[in-house]
Amino acid sequence: MLNDAANPATPRTRFSQKRVFAWTLTFAGAIVMLLPLAIVAGISFYESGSTFDLSGNLTLSNYARAWSQGRLGLAFLNSAFVAIAVTLIQALTSAMAAYALARLRFRGRRGILLLFLATLAIPLQLLVVPVFMVLKWGGAIDTYGALILPTAVNGFGIFLLRQHFSTIPIELEEAAMLDGADRWQVLWRVILPLSKPALVALCLFSFVGEWNDVIKPLVFTTRPELQTVQLALANFQEQFTNDWPLLMAGVTISTIPIAVLFIAAQRQFVRGLATTGTKM
Repeated sequence: MLNDAANPATPRTRFSQKRVFAWTLTFAGAIVMLLPLAIVAGISFYESGSTFDLSGNLTLSNYARAWSQGRLGLAFLNSAFVAIAVTLIQALTSAMAAYALARLRFRGRRGILLLFLATLAIPLQLLVVPVFMVLKWGGAIDTYGALILPTAVNGFGIFLLRQHFSTIPIELEEAAMLDGADRWQVLWRVILPLSKPALVALCLFSFVGEWNDVIKPLVFTTRPELQTVQLALANFQEQFTNDWPLLMAGVTISTIPIAVLFIAAQRQFVRGLATTGTKM
């Protein structure tokens, strides 16, 4: 006891110092990440045309104006419908493809996986013209299909679930098959219930990506009734001038659903990323 008290470099002291350093670093990172959001929210309370000085008048009218002027109610419904539809379809297609790549043994399996990974290096902006031609040929332009189908399959989702499925003991599947289950039943009754954290992580990535997408609604639709949140925010920007408080109010409103969703699912999200293996 006396020796530990006299020696400042005891293991407990070193552990405490590391913990303080880790918390300090985390707090500093949180400030860096949240500062832009705080600035956006702060500007949204200023009157239009103000110089953003601290002595200016603050108001909540920008939120009402943004909601009505940008037709954010309809835009929220469109974005929610598209994001939920894409998320569900991606979860289904990713789960089936990932299970086949993780458990089935067939020639070219590794090559197909690498092909899916290669698609991650190709941004949607490079595929706008061919995708537009395919949608036009199929009569899907100016429909919800134009907002859903181009991202119905996602290489990242397939890779993420494939890595997680590889960490599940195969003995569980063998036991289910001994009880008479086929591959489809094994996937739905054994693999997916054990993969909830990875599925939550995939769904969060998919939903946020679709909620923030502006390329598809901008290029593949022209009907005002199909306008999404991000396109509505883009319409707030004028050619030579911008009403920044109004725009920042719209941005703040559009951020609320994502923040609520992440707070509700953050524990499963972190577990999903932590338990995903890296085995190829």
